[in-house]
Amino acid sequence: MGNFNIRAADAKLAVFDFDGVFTDNTVYINEKGEETVRCFRGDGFGLTSLKNAGVKIWVISTEKNPVVIKRCKKLSVPCKTGLNNKSAALKNLARKLNVPLANVAYVGNDINDIDCLKMVGLPVVVADSDNLVKKSALFQTKKSGGFGAVREVCDWIVACKNYQKKK
Repeated sequence: MGNFNIRAADAKLAVFDFDGVFTDNTVYINEKGEETVRCFRGDGFGLTSLKNAGVKIWVISTEKNPVVIKRCKKLSVPCKTGLNNKSAALKNLARKLNVPLANVAYVGNDINDIDCLKMVGLPVVVADSDNLVKKSALFQTKKSGGFGAVREVCDWIVACKNYQKKK
């Protein structure tokens, strides 16, 4: 099992950015000026599987749009939104949950995720991430944000945990 697979097997907390990870980074605006986004429904099954494998899950986002909170609530995933400093929020969250940063997976896609990616044991980016951000990752999904990347990460971590158990 490769180094990144061992790190995935050791993950105790998975933290996801929202825009560009759960979504395809597109914003729709209706005639009332309300924003909506596109998400992949299959991500919910992956998140449930990851929770059942004993991994805590959170979403942290700089976005202030209530759609983030509503989607996370539907998925039963706690979230922090409107953050100015995601890396400080990530450190505080890991400390609060008593999870060493070495056992944290962080999934991001853009420049404001680089600091978070650099501080965790399992830095992951989605396929359509900014090229500069990709340099900070240990693992890159095959799928793009909003098209099953979250599910792919969840399924991968669970598979690594299951493989580790069999050894």
